[in-house]
Amino acid sequence: MRYVIDLHMHTVASTHAYSTIHDYILQAKLKGLKLIAITDHGMALGDSPHRWHFINMRIIPRIIDGIGILRGIEANILNRQGDIDCDDGMYRELDMVIAGFHEPALASSDIDSNTEAMIATIKNPKVNIISHPGNKNYPIHIDEVAKVAKAYHVALEINNSSFISRKGSEDNCRKIAQAVKDAGGMLSLGSDSHIANTLGNFSHCFELIKDVNFPAERIINHSPQAVIKFLSLKTGRYVEELAAL
Repeated sequence: MRYVIDLHMHTVASTHAYSTIHDYILQAKLKGLKLIAITDHGMALGDSPHRWHFINMRIIPRIIDGIGILRGIEANILNRQGDIDCDDGMYRELDMVIAGFHEPALASSDIDSNTEAMIATIKNPKVNIISHPGNKNYPIHIDEVAKVAKAYHVALEINNSSFISRKGSEDNCRKIAQAVKDAGGMLSLGSDSHIANTLGNFSHCFELIKDVNFPAERIINHSPQAVIKFLSLKTGRYVEELAAL
């Protein structure tokens, strides 16, 4: 099955990334993608945009040159209570919230504490997707996390970049895919691009989901309509302009 949606990438607004929104749109057109989510890092990472960046995402057109745009953030998990660096004013202007562990915002702890923090984040009503939960530097109780994610309508991400930049995470990612499959939950695929030419690259993800025979209909990227419906079930917002993609 071909996936024409990428739900995780970073623009020059996250200053350790190197491409603009228009660079991504060009790549999306070249690669036949239909929908992309702009998900720059939350402020706790250190080189991330000001909160006004996220509030002002409302000015980004829903469709540019035929490519649908979702307004998002990759927020940081801040503590074991599941707080994230996305306040109410930011959230009102966004279509989706990814949240994940990043060392500058919350250092890794023991497996029980990491699990507690991730589960609390899954229960945070703002969160739609957990980014790179297979990160080997943040061990978690995978089966427990997968069951809670299913219950709270949160997708766990298989992050293509984890196979490159987070060496040793492959086994965890495979276990996550299997646990989500067994729990009846949803996966999200993300390139985690920090430069536009890697947009839509799910090569490592494809191998993994094939290995565990993960059902395509439970990967939210399988159609624009599936993404919009998945997000609306939690946010209560249905982005009409993107429905025809």
